[in-house]
Amino acid sequence: MTKKINLFANLKSDFASGLVVFLVALPLCLGIAMASGAPLFSGIISGIIGGIVVGYLSKSHISVSGPAAGLTAIVLTAITDLGAFDVFLTAVFIAGLIQLALGFIKAGSISNYFPTNVIEGMLAGIGVIIILKQLPHAFGYDSDFEGNHGFSQLDGGNTFSSLFNILNYLQLGSVFIAALSLIILISWDKVPFLKKLKLIPGALIAVILGVVLNEFFIATGSSLAISKEHLVSLPVPSSFEEFKEIIVTPNFSGITNPKVWIVGLTIAIVASIETLLCIEASDRMDVHKRYTDTNVELKAQGIGNIVSSLLGGLPMTSVVVRSSANNNAGAKSKMSTIIHGVLLLISVLTIPVILNKIPLATLAAILLLVGYKLAKPATFKHFWSNGKYQFVPFIATFAAVVFLDLLKGVALGMIISVFAILRGNMKRAYYFRKEEYHDGDVIHIDLAQEVSFLNKAAIKLTLSKIPENSKVIINAKNTVYIAHDVLDLIKEFKKIRAKEENIKVKLVGFKKEYELENTGEEEKHVFVSHT
Repeated sequence: MTKKINLFANLKSDFASGLVVFLVALPLCLGIAMASGAPLFSGIISGIIGGIVVGYLSKSHISVSGPAAGLTAIVLTAITDLGAFDVFLTAVFIAGLIQLALGFIKAGSISNYFPTNVIEGMLAGIGVIIILKQLPHAFGYDSDFEGNHGFSQLDGGNTFSSLFNILNYLQLGSVFIAALSLIILISWDKVPFLKKLKLIPGALIAVILGVVLNEFFIATGSSLAISKEHLVSLPVPSSFEEFKEIIVTPNFSGITNPKVWIVGLTIAIVASIETLLCIEASDRMDVHKRYTDTNVELKAQGIGNIVSSLLGGLPMTSVVVRSSANNNAGAKSKMSTIIHGVLLLISVLTIPVILNKIPLATLAAILLLVGYKLAKPATFKHFWSNGKYQFVPFIATFAAVVFLDLLKGVALGMIISVFAILRGNMKRAYYFRKEEYHDGDVIHIDLAQEVSFLNKAAIKLTLSKIPENSKVIINAKNTVYIAHDVLDLIKEFKKIRAKEENIKVKLVGFKKEYELENTGEEEKHVFVSHT
């Protein structure tokens, strides 16, 4: 019987964390919509649906869904190729149906095969990306859109070129507000009497202070005043009719277009992979170590994308940045995700003018702290101390996520992890030892529990190096399975090369069906004299 979850059990901490995620999600939703070549409001719609609908249906306690930076290139190309945003929405609708089907056929179980070091490398990489991408915003250089996590940028530059350009576009007001926001955010967790104010997150105080200070700078004509292009930019409908015009619905006449189906399939696959990666990462971050049903998550994402498309929203995934912010803010249950979606809905309907006064520098400070917590030096030390087979996939994933993108980084990490497993498997095929006696040495080759075709090369090399006139015992007593390739190799060695080079071979513990001589335990030391 499934245990029922009381969504209101941790309302105080969940409301505070939901508020922080709302502040982080707002500019990300707008930035991703802008980069995707879609109407700005489509990003907000996706964020609202991701929070309320997916948040309610999902079994994840801390992950947050919304428009994803990883889909921007796909969306931008698709809108251009399909010729209209409403036709593109039909592709999003199809993507949702495909994800729903993937959930029913239990495709979510593939997430169990993502190694921990790859997931941690991905998180550390995203943490560094957040820091590198938000530093320009903290200094008042806002050329790159909020939410871009790729190394290359739409303006032709890259992550590092933006950093080098900071000094050319330095905005002292942004620097001052970002620094003050960081001080508040760090102090909120350190100062004892401030920690007691759990219902009021430090991020909210930082945002309010940023708005008030900038309004003061503007009123006094100070050179520190932050201009409009460095503030949140939310569409402000002046009437209900204007608001209705913002909502775009799918043009289902495009459902017969093969291109629409290809785009839908592409979005479904990429969004599902990103979601499963994020769910694994969220479960790793969860202090209570609760596990998410990934098949239910795919169904929730599918329904979310269907609803989002019907209301004119962008495709969505579970997103690491928002999920990290949610976890760091102390979320206890998925109620915080739902609250963030409700706050997005209420705010865009009632107070868009106030939201447009929030400096991007303040939000950059919030994300800088999120980035640091994802990429703590302790994480790198931990994997370094675990040895090269843990560290190499971790650091490769980390570097590829930073310099390429999330999916390519994880793919590289997975390939290296599989290679390490195969290499380790080949090495662990047998245990080699030599015993010295007065009448000659005896070479022991004790085969492992499972010997596959992958071990053939290692065993072949070992047998080829056995010198003439040797005495060899090949022991399969503890072996459950031996591949036919390896059995043939041993047979050939015993029947041909051993006779030609006067090598005395004894086979111990081999099953009868292998059709190899099975000498029995009593003959194990037949070669040696103990006198």
